[in-house]
Amino acid sequence: MLQDSNLERKVTVGSYLALAFAVVFFSGLFQSNQWYGIFDFTTLNGAFGEVVYSVNETDEGLEAATTSMRGKGGSGARDGFLFALTLIPTVMFALGMINVLEHYGALDAARKLLTPLLRPIMTIPGSAGLALIASLQSADAGAAMTRQLKDEGLITEREADIFTMFQFSAGASIVNFFSSGAVLFTLTLSDGRLAVPSSMGLAVGMIFIFKFVGANVFRVYLALVDGKEEKPLPSEEKAA
Repeated sequence: MLQDSNLERKVTVGSYLALAFAVVFFSGLFQSNQWYGIFDFTTLNGAFGEVVYSVNETDEGLEAATTSMRGKGGSGARDGFLFALTLIPTVMFALGMINVLEHYGALDAARKLLTPLLRPIMTIPGSAGLALIASLQSADAGAAMTRQLKDEGLITEREADIFTMFQFSAGASIVNFFSSGAVLFTLTLSDGRLAVPSSMGLAVGMIFIFKFVGANVFRVYLALVDGKEEKPLPSEEKAA
């Protein structure tokens, strides 16, 4: 039913505005504690606080040690369950936002604009564009949005497999790179030269290139195992 309604909907100026907002919202461009952080997914998603797990008495008084919501020293299925609980707010928030943006036509605009680009590169439709952008900032949000696209029939099973390989390689690559990997580019040798003879831009570029390479390697594998590729969905043919 949803797929039929998508075929009838026209892409308007409002659809493109909703798409532009979605790109900014899920890309991490406005990730900050400043006022404009309200337009960023990760900032609004927030973080769990810490709880006290021990109090030590020192010469200066009482000192409390804190740990995350998952506690300290957990293991096995119980720790895995608590970890899964931390994913629920991210997934629910992402799905809620994508439903709102879909109502205003963002997915229709993405399908029309991005299908000519993503179809030849990875054989996935433009409707997966928002999930692709979200996956660069949050692996959980990207996975949830991809599952929703598959359940609603906006992408086929084969397209979902290829797209999942793209996400699986360096998940949440932008956030992880700049939060942990970027510090390597500030290290220097004893003579003052930079320890990493490369630029951050080149490193990010290589991550993106090999994400696409990985998706296409898996695409070739599926072609060898399952045969010919599936035909595009009717909504894509109309968008193209």
